[in-house]
Amino acid sequence: MAELTSAPQKVVVTGAAGNIAYSLLWRIAAGDVFGPEQPVDLTLLEIPDAVRAAEGTAMELADSALPLVSTMNVTDDAAAAFDGAQAAFLVGAKPRGKGESRADMLAANGKIFIGQGQAINAGAADDVRVLVVGNPANTNAYIANKAAPDVPADRFNALMRLDHNRALSMLAARLGVPSQRIERLVVWGNHADTQFPDITFATADGAPVEVDRAWYEDEYIPRVAKRGAEIIDVRGKSSAASAASAAVDHMRDWVRGTGERWTTAALPSRGEYGVDEGLVFGFPVHGDWEVVEGLSLSDDQRARIDANIEALRGEAAIADKLF
Repeated sequence: MAELTSAPQKVVVTGAAGNIAYSLLWRIAAGDVFGPEQPVDLTLLEIPDAVRAAEGTAMELADSALPLVSTMNVTDDAAAAFDGAQAAFLVGAKPRGKGESRADMLAANGKIFIGQGQAINAGAADDVRVLVVGNPANTNAYIANKAAPDVPADRFNALMRLDHNRALSMLAARLGVPSQRIERLVVWGNHADTQFPDITFATADGAPVEVDRAWYEDEYIPRVAKRGAEIIDVRGKSSAASAASAAVDHMRDWVRGTGERWTTAALPSRGEYGVDEGLVFGFPVHGDWEVVEGLSLSDDQRARIDANIEALRGEAAIADKLF
């Protein structure tokens, strides 16, 4: 291994006692996000009742003797955790409880993400990158962004790379090709049932993808959107490892860029494709995290994108009442 000469990156992971973080932290510590020569200072943030469990995770990380881990800290203090943070994975969120409405869930998460947004606003590094993993990810990112008015909006993203990876793998299986040979796939919109996995522009080995339309509309699109529920039904647990892997993919590409390769990222809209400014929306991105612009959309694509805009408008309206 080359000598580590770079200053450590301060990385915060919230919900650090949970299953997603348990998969994610080792990937960060192994250099899969920031590179094999970039040391990291890890901060594990949890609620007070879960700090002891997070300390157990930290013990296991320490016992792994990973050379890139410069320091490690466990805390329930958001202000201390985000002070100087250069990257943050906001994994911890409250799921919808039995009998709760979506508005109830958003209100509960509002308290979490307003507080974290305020802490990021007060103390994070100027170049901080914040990836919201906890659901409803798009609107939780919208809330954290709104609570951090001094941080540029484009420093807040939500995780739709998991949807992208699911869409990619299912299409690859249908075509009988390795997933890396497929390009220009995108998942528009919201990490929810309305999301639109779009293969209109996709290519395999440089040739346009052609599939049966009935399969595409009746099986592929809904199955990608409901894959999380399918995994819970089959496995009995949520898709923690694949979510962590997608978070690694997202942050790595955000930091290092993608060149001409497209991927999906949910980021605050600047009005692209008619999406309301500020809504955190899944777009095709490439290069240095720029939205792929100028794509010609059919009426069907437009309708599916508009359904996501409408859904996120509704969530944003609920979120706005929390401030």
